Amino acid sequence: MNELITTVNDVIWSYVLIVALVGCGIWFTWRTRFVQFRMVGEMIRLLTESAVDTVGEQVKNKGTEGKKRHISSFQAFAVSVATRVGTGNLAGVASAIAIGGPGAVFWMWLIALMGSATAFVESTLAQLYKQKHKDSFIGGPAYYIQKGLKQRWMAVLFAILITCQFGLSNNSIQANTICGAMHEAFGLSPVWVGAVLAAMALFIVFGGIQRIAHVSSILVPVMAIGYVILAIVIIIMNIHLIPHVFKVIVLDAFGFSQIAGGSIGAAMMNGIKRGLFSNEAGEGSAPNVAATASTTHPVKQGLIQALGVFTDTLLVCSCTAFIILISGLYQVPGLNGIALTQSALQNEVGSIGPVFIAIAIFLFAFSSIIGNYYYGEANIRFITPNTKVMTAYRIASAGLMVIFGSLASFELVWNIVDFFMAFLTACNLVAIILLGRYAFRLLDDYRQQKRNGIKEPVFHRSQLPEIESDIECWE
Repeated sequence: MNELITTVNDVIWSYVLIVALVGCGIWFTWRTRFVQFRMVGEMIRLLTESAVDTVGEQVKNKGTEGKKRHISSFQAFAVSVATRVGTGNLAGVASAIAIGGPGAVFWMWLIALMGSATAFVESTLAQLYKQKHKDSFIGGPAYYIQKGLKQRWMAVLFAILITCQFGLSNNSIQANTICGAMHEAFGLSPVWVGAVLAAMALFIVFGGIQRIAHVSSILVPVMAIGYVILAIVIIIMNIHLIPHVFKVIVLDAFGFSQIAGGSIGAAMMNGIKRGLFSNEAGEGSAPNVAATASTTHPVKQGLIQALGVFTDTLLVCSCTAFIILISGLYQVPGLNGIALTQSALQNEVGSIGPVFIAIAIFLFAFSSIIGNYYYGEANIRFITPNTKVMTAYRIASAGLMVIFGSLASFELVWNIVDFFMAFLTACNLVAIILLGRYAFRLLDDYRQQKRNGIKEPVFHRSQLPEIESDIECWE
């Protein structure tokens, strides 16, 4: 069974998705006039101001759990980064390098640079077509497929695929990696680690998006900053090796020996696969949480989510790649996944390395588990309001699949995720290609308001009269 899934994955990724992902990234980059490069300053400004406002709001509303609150742009960003910054950054990068060679890092960078424009488009569309839901908003690809394309069947298909991918199979990878790291560092049994993980995850997910957003807004900055600081220290200690690291990455991506031996294809496929798993640009996952944010213009959240792709791949993934390439241990046969990252760090900082990675991966992957869960929740609500179905999903996502991942093999859980990720991404790419023109018009409107001296542009649904009846919010 595992061999069959591997074969199907190789065919789909080799001949379909690589071309589609890179092609869409180039197209959206061109049509948005390189939004991911030209508006980096605006992205940082929006995120910083939202973070400050979020802290102030939390202090102001301390002790008012029952009162109506909204999800801020920063909290939505934190939840989406929580799912991005996880095992893909530590185990996924290591796996890409071990299988595809150092050249895989180059293709991870490329898919991030192009994919950030794709992330902008899908998250802007999610904001445009979002709907009201209790004390926040709800939305994502299923919603803009149904409202924008008028294809209920396709929307339901997407909702099922993303629930299988993130809510179920993706959580098994997070648990698998946590258990592997804990066993490597402390010798803990995967059974007990899995049971504790499941109990913690169930407690949080039964608290809803408010609790998920609160936990993520605390965990994500702490874990990301701590890991990046450690990586920077290691890079500074080995600064003389950095030119060699870049040389190895580029030569392995384009070298004549790699082309002759066919390994350039392995580097490209593994780099793009693991890059997509890590930054999720085009996969249709981040738009689900991007839609929950309360903001004055859809483009604002689109810009913030585009920045998340840079944060994930160009920053955190690069940290892992540099640590592994500096150590040289990627050439050791049989060393793969989180064990490779732990060994590389141990090689640089001593015995504390595996312990640090075990703690880091726990924070990284646990925040991913609760973020992944929400993607499934939002889409199950799209299919049915049945509370019994939701309860069953919560138990399966945060409980059963966490335990399954704790006990399953490394190869099996990654193959299952690659399988669902391929079909999920294909479904979303079709939708955003057909609806992308609205994101382009919203971006033009945002830029025009900025040129007119308006610091905080505002959108009203009457500005798109041809689809005004399909837009529930933005009165």
